Amino acid sequence: MSRFLSIQAPSAIVMIRPHGFTPNPETAADNAFQSRAEQESAQAVARSAYREVTAAAERLEAEGVRVHLFEDRGERDTPDSVFPNNWFSTHPGGHVALYPMYCENRRRERRPDVIEMLKSEYRVQEVIDYSGLEHDGLFLEGTGAMVFDHMARVAYVARSHRADPVALERFSTHFNFEPMAFDSADPSGRPVYHTNVLMCVATEFAMVGLDLVSDARRANEVRARLEESGRDVIALSPHQIANFAGNAIELSGRDGRILALSQRAFDSLTAQQKAVIERSARLVPLAVPTIEMAGGSVRCMIAGIHLSRRHLA
Repeated sequence: MSRFLSIQAPSAIVMIRPHGFTPNPETAADNAFQSRAEQESAQAVARSAYREVTAAAERLEAEGVRVHLFEDRGERDTPDSVFPNNWFSTHPGGHVALYPMYCENRRRERRPDVIEMLKSEYRVQEVIDYSGLEHDGLFLEGTGAMVFDHMARVAYVARSHRADPVALERFSTHFNFEPMAFDSADPSGRPVYHTNVLMCVATEFAMVGLDLVSDARRANEVRARLEESGRDVIALSPHQIANFAGNAIELSGRDGRILALSQRAFDSLTAQQKAVIERSARLVPLAVPTIEMAGGSVRCMIAGIHLSRRHLA
């Protein structure tokens, strides 16, 4: 297994631990991955989510990942705060982006204390704030809407309400990414709400639900673009996508690269698929069934830090 650090796989992350978690009613309209807990009380759901985030953060720290864990005590009515990757992203060279969010209650997730932490512990040269585009009805939900190939400078984007082409073009110009957009649909015909439930790009492999790309020719172009970068392409079935197999993230741990994904996603992968992944990254499944009721999984819970650390006295 390769043991060097990769710009694709960050060694530090931000996570948010919720104290009042609940699936967000404002996002249910276009998020087919969401579900409801019919039997459990709101308090029981919130307690379970708190425990799941705590255990996931502890496991990743044990793997050697630097975890900046922030608390959301529920004062701001932010049911999806556990998914910070949607409102900001970080990039090599000291660049940070803040994003315009589709649902109004998700706009309250943006936290100055997270950005101040990044500035104090990492080298931040500029923060580009796109959140003002919300007033024009233009949305681009961070690394939910975009899946980055940091090495080849490609931003893969499934078109949706949450990935506006004007906002995408503006971001791509500022951050020097080539946008590769495509239409997608789940088996019931609904557009996939976020690209990062459809695909994961790691250093030496990529997992993608090619069957959910609406145009077969475009699906082949996506596969070819990933293969051009030297990656093994693992095609995920619609069933695997529905079980969050695409919602994984490669990280750099103490002993090499790991692939963080949910237990549900791990269980859906075939032995052959796992063998391809494990040629370059060790699989680290995390149990987050309560969090997954909100329509996101492990990738959504993690905002990678692609910044250089400051050398503090």
